[in-house]
Amino acid sequence: MATMSPMRGGKGRWPWVVAAAGLAGLAALLAVTALPLRGKDGLQTSANVGQITGVVIAAVVAAVPLILWARRSSSAARAEAVPAAEAMRRAEAVLADVVEQQWEDEARLRSLYAPGPIPVRWRLAVRTGLMDQADPAEPWTASSADVPALAARFRRLRRRRLVILGGAGTGKTTLAVQLLLELLQTREPGEPVPVLLPAAAWDTTRHPRLDTWLAEQLLADYPALRAPGIGARMVRAMTARGRVLPVLDGLDELPAPARAAIITALNRSLGAAEQLILTSRLGEYRRALQNAGAVISSAAVLTARPLTPSAAADYVERSLLPPLGPSWRHVLAALRAAPAPGTGDAASALAAIAATPLGLWLLRAVYTAPGADPAELTDASRFPSAAALRAHLLDALIPAMIATHEPAKDPAEPFRHSTADTRRWLGYLAHHLAAGPDASGDGQGTGEFAWWRLAATTGAVSSAMSAVCGLAAAVFCGITAGAMIEPWTGLAGGLLCGIIVGGRTKMGEQDLPGYADLRKPPRELVNGIAAMLGFGLVGALVMGGGALLAGSDGALGGGLAGFAAGFGGGFAGFLTAVETPASAFRAVTPTSSLRADRTMNLLRIGASGFLAGALMLLAVAITTRRPGEMAIVSVFATATGAMVATTAGSHRAWWLYALATWRLSRAGLLPRRLMPFLRDCHRLGLLRAVGPLYQFRHAELQAHLAADYRPPI
Repeated sequence: MATMSPMRGGKGRWPWVVAAAGLAGLAALLAVTALPLRGKDGLQTSANVGQITGVVIAAVVAAVPLILWARRSSSAARAEAVPAAEAMRRAEAVLADVVEQQWEDEARLRSLYAPGPIPVRWRLAVRTGLMDQADPAEPWTASSADVPALAARFRRLRRRRLVILGGAGTGKTTLAVQLLLELLQTREPGEPVPVLLPAAAWDTTRHPRLDTWLAEQLLADYPALRAPGIGARMVRAMTARGRVLPVLDGLDELPAPARAAIITALNRSLGAAEQLILTSRLGEYRRALQNAGAVISSAAVLTARPLTPSAAADYVERSLLPPLGPSWRHVLAALRAAPAPGTGDAASALAAIAATPLGLWLLRAVYTAPGADPAELTDASRFPSAAALRAHLLDALIPAMIATHEPAKDPAEPFRHSTADTRRWLGYLAHHLAAGPDASGDGQGTGEFAWWRLAATTGAVSSAMSAVCGLAAAVFCGITAGAMIEPWTGLAGGLLCGIIVGGRTKMGEQDLPGYADLRKPPRELVNGIAAMLGFGLVGALVMGGGALLAGSDGALGGGLAGFAAGFGGGFAGFLTAVETPASAFRAVTPTSSLRADRTMNLLRIGASGFLAGALMLLAVAITTRRPGEMAIVSVFATATGAMVATTAGSHRAWWLYALATWRLSRAGLLPRRLMPFLRDCHRLGLLRAVGPLYQFRHAELQAHLAADYRPPI
């Protein structure tokens, strides 16, 4: 039978570990007490040092059983059996609620229900080479105006796998969102939870299997799954058992080799009962199948049919408030009678634009704005082709949305940014998302804006800036230590502090957002308290012992200063123990995740600085009682504690984001208050929110803005 090691909390080893810790503490106590006996006033100094060190060591030794208990409890929790069925059902219900809330909000902002879904027609792609015949269903059609029928048909598939194909702006993502909401709202017990994720975020080299990537994405995008009672183990079990239906949007946004790799990975990952919905442009999907050498097994494939001019005109007419003016009556009549596309007639260009949901949305958004004259839509000299009309609509979209919407919280408050600034800032963002590296740093953008990656993806926090932060920390820490002990000891302490702060500043670029959760299990809080005591002990022994070995008479001051600095720095460790990915208890948005992370960082920085300064003030008061020295050392200790706390923990995203936005705003690339600007653009309908991420509402808008972007001179 295998025996547990002492570090794993075996029952029989606990007394020996505690005894060993006690003996080590006693040895340290004797050493630091005996050393001062050699010098002047050695007995008094020895008594003082012994008292201080004894208290610290006793506290740490007392914490040893608590630490071992915490580790044992943690190990026992990790060794639990596979999640129970009831616990998994609760986790699925949490995920379903969060996803439904998220996409219901987006559906309202995207006007999917006003005046009603655009009636795009879809048909099964039989005998096209895009699907196998493993599901021998009869050819069937679907309509975006009757999603319940499509959901029912999806559920009747032998294997519920569906690929939605079409050209740019044909409503692939819209249909996927509609189908996701319908499946959620009519979900039966035992059915998986549909979740929409960007296919471009799947790196098959890091995650060859779909379920492992799904688990990572869910934990990153839905912090509710990281709440107590669910956690990573439960999420991995859900994805491994097929309890999540992945809706992968935008396969075409990946380069050709990556598209083929995803097709291959899907066929290797999908079991007999696992489900899938995938969207892509038709041409890119066909080439991906050719490169992969196989179709997605047992997947039905729907392709979009163009809207007829008559259906498009009927939809536009339903979108307008009666009575129609003469200009609209003329335009709609021309659209219904439009000749075939490519004939050079203005009405044919209009019909080509109106054949897609994106084109209809652009027409509606631009020409329902105040002062817009739809009569120009039939001007052949101005819009000789569909490309010219599309470029005009994309150019006019931002001013039209600003003119017709008031996205601020107060309805009486207008949009806070000019059209020129909005276009310039969105142009930089589109260019950055299209050309810049993504969160993994592999140089392939995913079209998603994560605020906590801004510093890393823009290079706003350079190595030189990290060095400056480290130098500042070294100066403040060195002055504090030097004032309490001696210059050489202060110099050594300052260098060590500067190296730590400078090095960890750059590392913070990879941190995820978080928040402080004081409701964590006791064992985690105990670990944080033990860290504070441990740091205090180390600081006291290093600084006090250093002063003794150097023959300085500042051993008492050094010991107190060391304990104050260590305990204050350890408080950041305690706050690290209560850090939690934001937000674990409700649907997260970009703004709420930023606010939660900012609150946690300010708490850690402010409290650590205050505690370090207060303890140092107490140490100076005990040793010198000189008011001037007390004030100076306390100020520098406060600054040192605050700077060290900025680099503590694993959630330092906010202050690096603040630094990045400051630098980018000075360069004129983004607004200083970036998040309120993005929130307003979301309310306008130019962006969409996917959990804590922002995306452009339409890839065509992002591509148009990125192509027109010119860096400021």
